[in-house]
Amino acid sequence: MHRAVILLIPIVFTSILLFACKGTKKSPEEENPKPPNIVLIFTDDQGYGDVGVFGADDIATPNLDQMAGSGIKLTNFYSAQPICSASRAGILTGCYPNRIGIHNALGPGSPVGINPSETTMAEMLKANGYSTAIFGKWHLGDSPKFLPTRHGFDEWFGIPYSNDMWPKHPWQGTVFDFPPLPLYENETVIDTLTDQTQLTTQLTKKSVDFIARNKDNPFFLYVPHPQPHVPLYVSDKFKGKSDRGLYGDVIMEIDWSVGQILEALEENGLEDNTLVIFTSDNGPWLAYGNHAGSALPLREGKGTAWEGGQREPFVAQWPGKLPAGRAIDVPVMAIDLLPTIAAITGSQLPEKTMDGMNVWNVLTGASEESPQEAYFFYYRVNELMGVRYGKWKLYFPHTYRTMNGQEPGKDGLPGKYRMVDLKQIELYDLENDIAETENVAGQHPKIVAKIKELADAMRSRLGDSLQNIEGSENREPGRIAG
Repeated sequence: MHRAVILLIPIVFTSILLFACKGTKKSPEEENPKPPNIVLIFTDDQGYGDVGVFGADDIATPNLDQMAGSGIKLTNFYSAQPICSASRAGILTGCYPNRIGIHNALGPGSPVGINPSETTMAEMLKANGYSTAIFGKWHLGDSPKFLPTRHGFDEWFGIPYSNDMWPKHPWQGTVFDFPPLPLYENETVIDTLTDQTQLTTQLTKKSVDFIARNKDNPFFLYVPHPQPHVPLYVSDKFKGKSDRGLYGDVIMEIDWSVGQILEALEENGLEDNTLVIFTSDNGPWLAYGNHAGSALPLREGKGTAWEGGQREPFVAQWPGKLPAGRAIDVPVMAIDLLPTIAAITGSQLPEKTMDGMNVWNVLTGASEESPQEAYFFYYRVNELMGVRYGKWKLYFPHTYRTMNGQEPGKDGLPGKYRMVDLKQIELYDLENDIAETENVAGQHPKIVAKIKELADAMRSRLGDSLQNIEGSENREPGRIAG
């Protein structure tokens, strides 16, 4: 070989190496990628069967169906409790609501609310450089110290509690002395609502604007819709559009809102770096008949620990991070969202003990095992009513409400519940009996014994007012005078 060619070989080889190194060197943006945006859309009293991909054939939900097609749906997702305030406390703090002293649905002028010492998802993300906003219903206390702007949110537009806590409710307005329903902009009441037909549209416009204003920095957008909680309201855009009456129209408008948010993310080039989650706070308020949603094929609804009270529709998308079109059957609860979001955003977890666990490997399909050994279903003041353990659900004796055999409500007026005493332990195989029709406790004594053992351990920590047990780890809620 000619000497000049031989000398040239090392030079060429070195150049190739330099080029290769240059080609693989990460840009500053790649070295420090922008943290993902988080969008959490949370409806009120929506049933498991009120979304197309969860079985609704009389309500069009194309945007939610598309989300499930491009992302995931969880078929065993549970709210933290089957009632408004407690459920919201759970999803925002990663704690069982009874751990932090939030029970039932807080009314106007409530003397208690979320404790300032608790860390919300908004506070956790704000400490990590996120812009934060809530557009919708808060319901964790309406005293100034409890408002969302005091708990990590930069912006708020919405109502402080449920939309039925107002004088215009056709039944409750005659029973309870409710004040006018205030509409807040941050900490200022800007209006008192006499008509809610435009509220979903207003919340949507606020959400879209927030996305556009924060496209260059990470953000957390929380959209807790007041609908489809009664009284039902829908704009003219969707009035009369569904095959399930006014309730279906409301769900169609919520689906439209989801579509507007997804479109805003795409238009601002944020779709690939945003985790979008859609779910509900609890099951349908069955007493309201044709103004209530459907939990079918699940048993019962809001205000009960049965599957229809807490198993919710859940869809999520994050292109490139979550698998497309996958249904995940592993149980997950709302308390798991905060630690999961902490992990994917690199945020610091709250210092205080919480109950949720990181389920990111479950959401991506990397694991088919829940990091939680069991989930505990509390209701009312602090009553442990049920436990989910693998495919099993065990119920302890308790009193619950049902509309079975009762005249349903109609057109905004509720029917009357019948109270039922569950007198013995009951066990259901949810994998083969999703409707909870066959009690198999007698056939599986070892499973019953194991779940009772888990329940006793949890009672020692969080208590159980049904058994007069005070937990060792319960914390106090915030108080107006405290």
